[in-house]
Amino acid sequence: MKFTVAIDGPAAAGKGTISKAIAAHFNLAHLDTGLLYRAVGRKSMDSDQSPQDIARALTPADLQRDDLRTAEVAQAASRLALIPEVRAALVDFQRDFANRKGGAILDGRDIGTVICPQADVKLYVTADAPTRAARRFAELSNKGHATDFDTVLADVIARDTRDASRSEAPMVAAADAVLIDTTEMTIEQAVEQAVKVVTARYPDA
Repeated sequence: MKFTVAIDGPAAAGKGTISKAIAAHFNLAHLDTGLLYRAVGRKSMDSDQSPQDIARALTPADLQRDDLRTAEVAQAASRLALIPEVRAALVDFQRDFANRKGGAILDGRDIGTVICPQADVKLYVTADAPTRAARRFAELSNKGHATDFDTVLADVIARDTRDASRSEAPMVAAADAVLIDTTEMTIEQAVEQAVKVVTARYPDA
């Protein structure tokens, strides 16, 4: 069986948590495509190689680094995502994953529009910027990163603008995506809504 779920949306909207929950519920393989760009961003900070060469040589081990969730790496990832050659180098990796036997769920910013336009289910998970900044600030603080809310909010807004305005695969909801706004939701409520959407289209559900 090949069943693909595409989940897009801005940072800290909850799409990663929802994706993992759906993957566990339906026993689907899961790929956080943002980690691909974070891994390229992290390696580019330590290397003289071009970002596209780093992207072409990316390995699964590069996705396991424990320093991929910092604000600095997130900004680097967002900047590198503007480079067409970097995006092109990572497209095949993502599409191969999406077509794997047994089904897959991918989350990112252009999954339903570019990577998997024929996905069986498309979700667009979002929330307002202050709510997302508060979530990200709490996450970074809990991990011991020195920052403040205003800085995180500015980073969130800057990244939103950059991701939505880039010429290559801008972040936008697919026309046939189901919108889930998590601003006023608990994560349990958001997951429940997402599971209902997928269940309605899942074979033999």
